[in-house]
Amino acid sequence: MNRRMQKDSKVMWVLKSLLVAYVITGILLLVLAMALYKLELNEGIVRAAITAIYVVSTLIGGIVIGKLARTRRFIWGLGIGIGYFALLLLITLGVYHTLKGNGTGMVTTLILCAGGGMIGGMIS
Repeated sequence: MNRRMQKDSKVMWVLKSLLVAYVITGILLLVLAMALYKLELNEGIVRAAITAIYVVSTLIGGIVIGKLARTRRFIWGLGIGIGYFALLLLITLGVYHTLKGNGTGMVTTLILCAGGGMIGGMIS
């Protein structure tokens, strides 16, 4: 029974961390949309801002999971980063029914998300 509760709590840690990461993503994307509307930003700045939002969100998700796990924080953070990327990929497939873009961009995004989560776990 105790083992089952331990597993359930680990699943909840991951879900809470991913939820925090996606809430931060939503808030930051809203701020970016307002900045885009008011400041008429060019495409390069918007792409850089979206990449920064991915990294910041996974960093914060990694910090949350690191605080909850207390051991092997960088592995938990890495898992959150990969999970964040996987959900991002599923959402993209659900909306567009295809993966637009090249494989290099997806691998880069995976590395940034995984790295952001891992660094967040390490600094927690």
